[in-house]
Amino acid sequence: MEERTFEQKNLKHNIIANMGDGSIFGFAVGFASYSTVIPLFVATMTSSATLIGLIPAIHQMGWQLPQLLTAKYIKRLEFVKPFVVRMTIQERLPILFLAFIGLSLPVIGNTLGLILTFLLLIWQGIGSGLSANPWQIMISKVIPGEIRSTFYGFQSAGSNLLASIGAVLSGIILSKLKAPFDFSTCFFIASALYVVSWFFLNATKEPKRAIAKNEEPPAPLWKDVQRILKHDRPFRNFLISRVISQFGMMAFAFYTVYAVTILKMDTITIGVMTSVLMITQFIANPLLGRIADAWSRKWVLVLGGLAAAVSSLLALMIKDSAAFSLVFILYGISATCFWTIGMAISLEFGNEVDRPTYVGMTNTLISPSTILVPLLGGFLADVFGYPVTFMVSALFGVFSALTLAWMVKDPAIRSV
Repeated sequence: MEERTFEQKNLKHNIIANMGDGSIFGFAVGFASYSTVIPLFVATMTSSATLIGLIPAIHQMGWQLPQLLTAKYIKRLEFVKPFVVRMTIQERLPILFLAFIGLSLPVIGNTLGLILTFLLLIWQGIGSGLSANPWQIMISKVIPGEIRSTFYGFQSAGSNLLASIGAVLSGIILSKLKAPFDFSTCFFIASALYVVSWFFLNATKEPKRAIAKNEEPPAPLWKDVQRILKHDRPFRNFLISRVISQFGMMAFAFYTVYAVTILKMDTITIGVMTSVLMITQFIANPLLGRIADAWSRKWVLVLGGLAAAVSSLLALMIKDSAAFSLVFILYGISATCFWTIGMAISLEFGNEVDRPTYVGMTNTLISPSTILVPLLGGFLADVFGYPVTFMVSALFGVFSALTLAWMVKDPAIRSV
């Protein structure tokens, strides 16, 4: 009988540990959401829509930008888990300090509270980016490539489910408690859940990676990036498709505002739409993850681009509130493809030594579009109206699907 590898012996343990980490992390996010709770908290200190709108962008940019910068260091590590568990503290601890700011607002005032809040959000965003690349490399070492999309799908489903429960509970807390105990209570609960999540993460059993000794001095990071972009055409085309895909999802940020201001939907209906989105992602994550593993991650991403395009077009055509749920269903499918399946396929490029650089490039090099997409969408909506934003978004969605289908080959090397 063939002896089982370290990865095989510890697979069940690592799946449970990382499912626990991801699910409870999502539960915490429900109490300190970057798109709902924290913007509402900031809105108690300022009426600036610009500042409030920066909150999710700070988080997204923070997650993307540092990933390439950590690649060279990660490549030299026999074990990446110690680095992951240290760096992820930097994305969890700021939420605890937000709780103390919430309690202190009556004393320190809104101006200082606002400054400290944004400093913490920047800290939190950068912390998430510093832990993101090594976390993905750790997952590639403990979860086999043939089930990795399925794992990411189930982990995201658990995270989304508990995040939705956390969002409901946080709404109840904010409605029942008065300042300064309302938001601070949410942040304290989130912090406690982050601690529990951290212990699950720390339980991961990681195999040792052999590091070659007496190597020549490593090439500068920019040389590695230049080499990969020059010689790895499939990956270069994949990066192009990722940028285009972001513009294909441009319309998503404006669906709620469009439904309320143009279609005159009430807040109850919008709540139903949000629930539809969450349920869609809960179902789509494990389902699409399994399909991607069994069929093709590339072609699931193609379907995601087409789903984004159809979602944008239906937003233009549908006026009935019940039928508008289709828009959010396709939105959820497309977003799941982009993030969950996109994260899995990015781990298939390159060899084990270069994988941290590939992961970093996949995220850091597309980060400028993270800022450009909402700016372009907002400009088009302000100057020409939402229909133009939706049509341009649909065109990019189709273009991203065609780019993936014709220019991107399924990576030949699978993670093991």
